[in-house]
Amino acid sequence: MTIDYDGRRFRNTAYGDDAPVARYRQEGSLLWADFAGGDVKKGALTGHAADDGTLEFTYTMVLADGEVIAGRCWSTPEVLPDGRIRLSERWERYGERADSGISELEEVPA
Repeated sequence: MTIDYDGRRFRNTAYGDDAPVARYRQEGSLLWADFAGGDVKKGALTGHAADDGTLEFTYTMVLADGEVIAGRCWSTPEVLPDGRIRLSERWERYGERADSGISELEEVPA
């Protein structure tokens, strides 16, 4: 599945309108994004799209309390009936608050 992510914005559905919003950029298979909102002062993703359509990223973020978090994530895209994209994301976080989980990100309508 080939999707052009450039300029698309995504939000974690579990946090509703208070969730950080990530704006994706793309050049070929290279992807990156900046995000902020909710408890996240600033965050960044850098990664790539594989030939099978899956995405792989590393991420960093600084929370409102000053904590710095880093990790990795792998996303599988799904095109919704209205044409927006949903990303099913498996993530892992490193450091003192190491954790892992699954999140759903949905494209924010323009």
